[in-house]
Amino acid sequence: MKVVGFNGSPRKDGNTGILIHKVFHELEKEGIETELIQLSHKRIHGCIACYKCLENRDQRCVVNDDDANEYIEKMTQAQGVVLGSPVYFMDVTPEMKALIDRVGFVSRSNGGIFRNKIGSLVAVARRTGAVHTLDTMSHFFLSMEMIIVGRAIGVGRDEGDVEKDEEGLMLVNALGQRMAWLLKKLYG
Repeated sequence: MKVVGFNGSPRKDGNTGILIHKVFHELEKEGIETELIQLSHKRIHGCIACYKCLENRDQRCVVNDDDANEYIEKMTQAQGVVLGSPVYFMDVTPEMKALIDRVGFVSRSNGGIFRNKIGSLVAVARRTGAVHTLDTMSHFFLSMEMIIVGRAIGVGRDEGDVEKDEEGLMLVNALGQRMAWLLKKLYG
């Protein structure tokens, strides 16, 4: 079994990455392989609504000057997906939004290639916006007909702040445990 995670934060080892790694730690304890993709410093553009993926139905986007097709393939091969984003102006980062739009359109155009995959979500907020950020990512999973095991919020602004958020860490660990449990029930 494999879970691929996407860190939407521009900070590679920032608070969002810390939380995703906490989820991964719980998965790895149960023998589940993990892979983290850092969206910052990668090339992924928003969907241009050309509808070629709907015409071609080859599980690919015709715009091939970025990494979107690599991400589609990784999600197709994995049994689970973790999305993480800090709150940027009350929503996900632009990189995460581009991933959601591109991957989502290809999936919907190809008969729901992510249907019944297991998903979990993490967001980092200083004060507000986490619920909307999680909702954006949740709506993506739900429109892909994925199974969401849960979502967690970490509180922090400066690098490492989430390590002081005891409740957030407890929720993230539980999220990883639930994800591992469900993956083993469905695929084990």
